[in-house]
Amino acid sequence: MLNKIIYTLIFFILCSSLSAKNTGLIFVSNEKTHDLTVIDPETLEVINSIPTSKRPRDMHFNEDRTLIYVACGDNDVIDIIDIEKQEVIGSLDTGPSPEAFMFSPDYKYIYVSNEEDSTLGVLDVDDNIIVDTIPTGAEPEGVLTTKSGKIVYVTSEVADMVHVVDAEGLFVTENIFVGTRPRRLAITPDEKELWVSAELSGEMYIIDTSTYEVTDIINFLPPGFREEDVTPVGFRINKEGTKAYVGLGRANHVAIVDVKSREIEAYILVGSRAWEVEFSKDQKTLYVANGLSDDISIINLENNKVIKSIAVGRVPYKVLIDYK
Repeated sequence: MLNKIIYTLIFFILCSSLSAKNTGLIFVSNEKTHDLTVIDPETLEVINSIPTSKRPRDMHFNEDRTLIYVACGDNDVIDIIDIEKQEVIGSLDTGPSPEAFMFSPDYKYIYVSNEEDSTLGVLDVDDNIIVDTIPTGAEPEGVLTTKSGKIVYVTSEVADMVHVVDAEGLFVTENIFVGTRPRRLAITPDEKELWVSAELSGEMYIIDTSTYEVTDIINFLPPGFREEDVTPVGFRINKEGTKAYVGLGRANHVAIVDVKSREIEAYILVGSRAWEVEFSKDQKTLYVANGLSDDISIINLENNKVIKSIAVGRVPYKVLIDYK
C-alpha cells in the first residue's frame, strides 16, 4: 500500500512538472501596468495577469522552458517567473535600467543592456552576480549572441553603432556605424548577415558578418505615412532565411521583406506603434505588440491578414510564446 502511495505521488509530481512546459500560452510584457498578460492559445482570450517589478520589457525562457526571465527597467532587476505557478519566484540584480538581454548558448550567463550606465552587463545565472560590465556607447539597447556563443552584438541608441563583443575576453572588438537610434538585431540562419533596425532614420541596415561592412540599407514607407512616422524596431527573420517581418513603430504597419532581393513585398496594417513581433512555432502566425493601442495584433501569414486584436496591459512591449 505504501509503495502504491509513493508511486502515485511520483506520478503526480512528474505530471505537474510536464505541465509547466509546452503550454502554448502567450505572454505579453506591459511596461506601464507592470505585469505580464497571459493569453490562452486556443480561445485567444486573456486568462491571467502576472504582477512583476516595475516596467517589464524584454523576456526569454530558460533552457527547459519552465521559467520566464523578464527585464524590469525601473527596478534594475530581471524577474524570474514560474510558468506553472504563473508568479514571480525570484529575481536577478542588473545594472541601471535593464532593457534587452539574451542568454549565452549554454544558459550560464545573461548579457543585458543597461541603458543608464552605458554598459553590457554579464550575469552569472546560478550565482546571481554580475561577473563583468563592458562599456558601450550611450543607451545600449538590442543584444544578440551568435550560435557559437563567441560573439555578442549590442546596439547603442545614442552612438548610432553596433558593438561587436568578444564573449571570451569580454571586450569590444569592432564598432559598426549604422543609422539613427539602432534598436534590434537579427542574424540570418546561415549567420552571413546581421540585420539592424534603425528607429529614427526609418531604416534596416544589413551587415556582412565576415567583414563588418554595411552591404545594404532598406527604407520603408507604408502608404499614407510620412518618413518621420516610420520607426522600425522589432523584427524577425523566418527559419528559412527568406523573409523578414518588421514592426514599423508609429507607422502602424508590419513590413514583409524578401531577404535575398531586399524588396518589400507587403505592408500589413496593425495597431498603434507596432513594437515587437513574434512567430508561432510553425511560423504561420505573427504576433505584434502595439505599444500605443495597448493590444496585440495576430496576423495569418498565409494570407497576410490580421485575424484578431487582443487588448492587454498598458504599453505592451514584447510577446513570448510557450510553444506546444
